[in-house]
Amino acid sequence: MATGKQGKADTRRYWLFKSEPDAYGFAQFQRDGRTFWHGVRNYEARNLLRDAIRVGDGVLFYHSNAEPMAVVGVAKVVKAGYPDHTAFEPEHEYHDPDSDPSDPTWFMVDVECVGAMAKPVTREAMKAEPALADMMLLRTGSRLSVQPVTPREWRTILALGGQRESW
Repeated sequence: MATGKQGKADTRRYWLFKSEPDAYGFAQFQRDGRTFWHGVRNYEARNLLRDAIRVGDGVLFYHSNAEPMAVVGVAKVVKAGYPDHTAFEPEHEYHDPDSDPSDPTWFMVDVECVGAMAKPVTREAMKAEPALADMMLLRTGSRLSVQPVTPREWRTILALGGQRESW
């Protein structure tokens, strides 16, 4: 395990968050600077948001359902999992009438924009990279909107995108 500036083991984890550019694109995220990542309605992804993703973790921002599909930027988690309030708002598109504020079903995290990739890393470029052969994103049938990324995958994608980890 790598050691950080204080000599402690680096426990940062890495994730890939998908968003359709028409719903919430990276350009809007850059303008906002920070956002809460809400609306996830899959139990496996919810468990990651609730139990695994921590402050300081790195996030690859991936444009899905786009041409081309690509990792376009980097973010960091600035607030760990907490109840997704949109589930309790009847007028909200992500409302879930079965979710109870006293026992919430859905969770979200806050992320802060770190920066855009110098060059978007397309799905095709990732498929062509041997170091990414086992990446969850590239597996047939993998549709999770929030998914883990290994440290090796993280470093490889940053290198392909011309992005340095400077935070």
